[in-house]
Amino acid sequence: MKTNAIIVRFAEIFLKGGRRQWFTARLRESLARQVGGEWRVRELHGLFLVVHPDAQGNDLPEFEMGQSLADGIARTFGVVSFSPCLLMTREISALEELAKVIADEHVAGRLHFKVATSRSDKEYPLNSVEINQRLGGIIHLRTGVPAKMKAPEVTMHVQILHKGAAVYLDVLEGPGGLPVGTSGKVLLLLSGGIDSPVAGYQMMRRGCTLDAVHFEAAPYTTPQAREKVVQLARHLSLYQQSMKLHIVPFGGIQAHLRDHVPGRLLVVFYRRFMVRIANRIAAQNGLQALITGDSLGQVASQTIENLAVIEEASKLPLFRPLLTFDKMETVALARKMGTYKTSILPFDDCCSLFVPPHPETAAKLEKVLEIEATLDVDGMIDEAIKVTETVALDN
Repeated sequence: MKTNAIIVRFAEIFLKGGRRQWFTARLRESLARQVGGEWRVRELHGLFLVVHPDAQGNDLPEFEMGQSLADGIARTFGVVSFSPCLLMTREISALEELAKVIADEHVAGRLHFKVATSRSDKEYPLNSVEINQRLGGIIHLRTGVPAKMKAPEVTMHVQILHKGAAVYLDVLEGPGGLPVGTSGKVLLLLSGGIDSPVAGYQMMRRGCTLDAVHFEAAPYTTPQAREKVVQLARHLSLYQQSMKLHIVPFGGIQAHLRDHVPGRLLVVFYRRFMVRIANRIAAQNGLQALITGDSLGQVASQTIENLAVIEEASKLPLFRPLLTFDKMETVALARKMGTYKTSILPFDDCCSLFVPPHPETAAKLEKVLEIEATLDVDGMIDEAIKVTETVALDN
């Protein structure tokens, strides 16, 4: 079956109330950016249509949806699903002729099929069941293939619109969520591991625009460790127009803390300093919250007691979208979003540097503050900010 448009569906839940037009406009902007400036995005009866660059009015050139176009739509948060389709007249005779084409090209030789009709225009002279029966009867007589209502091999979807019809075979999954840029700006603490990129993805999926900060343990880590993080940030940046990656030299602070802090508390101190530096960077860039990939109880620093002590160092809200995820859930999402293979490259980051064999699992804030009073905390943070490098990732 030839196609001349792509139907793009979005969730109605975020379109309720007085901000419907604003949300729709943000989603349309995001979709247009993801598919590329040459493709045209139209709105039609609560849907978006992606049409050929040469489309003029109702004259829609045919095209096949390539992988890059499909990938762009699949990266657009707010999109629930999408389908390459044929926009055509809604005359039943024309639909019957198309049913013959679908029978020959897609149903013949299969085990079973189904016709599924929905009507945006309830004034259409035939109801959905009648349309299904007429088109399904043609397909069955032409191929001998029986209809099956549950889990058929092929489904001919027919959507009756007010001024035409859309016919499609496939429903491809979108990421869902809210359009990027509708829920504020946040800063992701990005390591080279599996968890933090997934945490960033989850926040973008809830409409946040993301920048990232990485704490680099050079000279104790390799240039490959940095490149790994840049690759992860670049992948995340594909979901939005651009991203800043702030790279903070952190090895010196870690070495200083190693020499002045009890070994069991080192991880907590590392994290508190990271949070303070991230707060400073967020303030300088107009960002409203911090994001980490913490999962409750996954490692020693991620107990309730330690998380509370670490969070005390932050003036900004600190969100942990993976808090209740187990590792397999996080790995599955990392595979789906395409960061897993990069995350498991064997290059150490600062999280594995100077880590004691038996870290504290229930740090006491009073003890931590007492030790911090002996350190030049502000001076160490000031120096780290001075030497921070910012990489602009533009798409």
